[in-house]
Amino acid sequence: MNTQPPGDRGHLLTEQRLAESMSIDAASIEQAVAMMNVQDRVAVEAVEKVRDDVVRAIKLAVAAFRAGGRLLYFGAGTSGRLGVLDASECPPTFRSDPGTVLGIIAGGEKAMFVAQEGAEDSADGGAKDVDDRRVGPNDVVMGMAAGGTTPYVHGALRRAKELGAKTIFLSCVQPVPTEPKVDVVIRPLTGPEVLTGSTRLKAGTATKLVLNQITTISMIQLGKCYENLMVDLRATNVKLWDRGARIVRLLTGLDATQSMELLKRAEGHVKVAIVMHKKVVSAERARELLSDADGFLRRAIG
Repeated sequence: MNTQPPGDRGHLLTEQRLAESMSIDAASIEQAVAMMNVQDRVAVEAVEKVRDDVVRAIKLAVAAFRAGGRLLYFGAGTSGRLGVLDASECPPTFRSDPGTVLGIIAGGEKAMFVAQEGAEDSADGGAKDVDDRRVGPNDVVMGMAAGGTTPYVHGALRRAKELGAKTIFLSCVQPVPTEPKVDVVIRPLTGPEVLTGSTRLKAGTATKLVLNQITTISMIQLGKCYENLMVDLRATNVKLWDRGARIVRLLTGLDATQSMELLKRAEGHVKVAIVMHKKVVSAERARELLSDADGFLRRAIG
């Protein structure tokens, strides 16, 4: 594989100059904040325009999870850090297995805190990281490159495709000749940045919005919520006992003391507690009903 960095990237949208911010160095703080507020809205609008592609990506992720597979993010710099962040927040938010969503950043764990700029230039490094995670046909690999040309991401996607995984590419620029062939392309065109080339800004915002949608909606599709509540929660600390009891109270009409007592009898499992109350059954029977309903609380309580 070619590990040489690409040539002139000045034609890419994220590398061009934004006319509206050329005076930002002479602007007041209030004016600079206003400039950035306007551009932040561009990121939101760009993501909305690629909604159909995000839906396709979510369907791939849900199918992978149901088949026992994983969603793996690969990126460098800001994109890589956003992938690691999103993956690390899934277990505490959805009580998902830590191995279900993984974030891999070029340069390894140290790159989360100290930039490892050269790591993104190695396509072989991306392929090796795919091999190290034992990617297979049940998995989905999502490569993120705001500027579109990152060799590390391209290498990861090509290797994942060879191994039979479904692949998704997120880029904030127009198509480039070196792009790998993938199953889904998500391309929110956020345009030039307030600071030319600083893709941690609008492009980073758009990337975070897309990742929020993919994992949140995928987990909802797996029964991790009821209405808009995070019911797939097990209380393991003071904060979670409080949150869990409040959810039980909302959905059962019990008072605060009764809700906490019910949650304790359910060993801290919110779903179990709610089924116990709604169906007037033991904790053991509540778990059986949830299992029969594939974990969906709405189905379990009818």
